[in-house]
This record gives sequence, C-alpha cells and structure tokens, in this order.
Amino acid sequence: MSIRAQEIQTLEDGKTEEFIGDDGVLIEVKKLEKSSRRIRSKIGMEASLDSVWSVLTDYEKLSDFIPGLVVSELVEKEGNRVRLFQMGQQNLALGLKFNAKAVLDCFEKELEILPHGRRREIDFKMVEGDFQLFEGKWSIEQLDKGIHGEALDLQFKDFRTTLAYTVDVKPKMWLPVRLVEGRLCKEIKTNLTSIRDAAQKVIEGVIHDL
Repeated sequence: MSIRAQEIQTLEDGKTEEFIGDDGVLIEVKKLEKSSRRIRSKIGMEASLDSVWSVLTDYEKLSDFIPGLVVSELVEKEGNRVRLFQMGQQNLALGLKFNAKAVLDCFEKELEILPHGRRREIDFKMVEGDFQLFEGKWSIEQLDKGIHGEALDLQFKDFRTTLAYTVDVKPKMWLPVRLVEGRLCKEIKTNLTSIRDAAQKVIEGVIHDL
C-alpha cells in the first residue's frame, strides 16, 4: 500500500494515522499542531544489530545507496558526538525539485542490554537548515535467540532485528506541511528499505567470505 498525501491531509490535533506497505515499512503520522508532525516508522530485517549499526554510522557512504540523499558529509566527530551536513532532493509536481539542506548534531548512544535483547540508538537534531524543527532518533533493536517478540509489534514478530526512525518536523513557513508530510513519508520508507538491504548485504558478504 502506498502512502498518499491526500490520506493524511485531514489529521486533527493529536490524531494518528498508521500505514503499512507491501515493503514491510510501518508508518505512523501524528499531528502535533497545525504545522508540525511526528512521523514514526519501523522495518524488520534479517540482519544483526551490529550490521545495521555499521551501515547507519558509515555516514559518508549513506548517499551511495539512499536515493534522494545527494550529500552526506561528516563535518566533525568527537567521541559519541557527530555533526553531519546532508542534502536531499525530491521531485515535486510539474517537474519542480525541492532541495532540503541540514546540519545535524547526532549523539550515538551506548549499547543497552534489555531483558529480551539489545538496543542501540542515535539521537539527532537539526541545528541549521531548511526546517523550523527537525529532530528525532534512530533505534535498532535485536531480540535474543529463541525470543519471538510476544510483547512487541505483531507485524515484526518474525524478525530478529527491527530498525525504527522517529522524527518531529516543522517546515519553514513558506512550505505547506501537507506537501512535506507526504514527501517525508515516502522518503522515510525508501531510506529504511535501503538501509535494510545494505545491512543484509553485509551479512551475505560475511557468509560468502567464510
């Protein structure tokens, strides 16, 4: 099922819409206020937490395999703190293109040991760019062997590892939030499937080398 902008134009304050597509990406959109949205997304995959983490934190290579991400530049890294410059490009109606630029401060959290597995997260916040607000987190969670996620989302119970992405976004005044919302949902779905595919190729490459 595709994400259609018209399906999410009429959200009332606090209301949430949820979509899941044939590609296995769950998207949830919540209207925070008139021009702000919280978008939650998740995908399951057959890859380890470490494989997903290595793909996600190889920041300058993200633009090699994520469509629409034109530039991903590591500006500075000190310990767990990272500053990135990223630029994305989206095609709009009538042949127009929208370029979004952002300087992001990221914080790579330490590995958490959970009762049912492990989790690691990256918090990010835009400090300069084409949005009034753009902040959220990446979260990778891997279940221990033999755990089938009874207490987790049912649609991901067959996957050992999940990758979740949450972002609060508020565009600049001149850009309609409905347009940004629809484009972001589509972009997030593409980003998650691209990272899933790249992480699973890491596993395939390790097996091939054995």
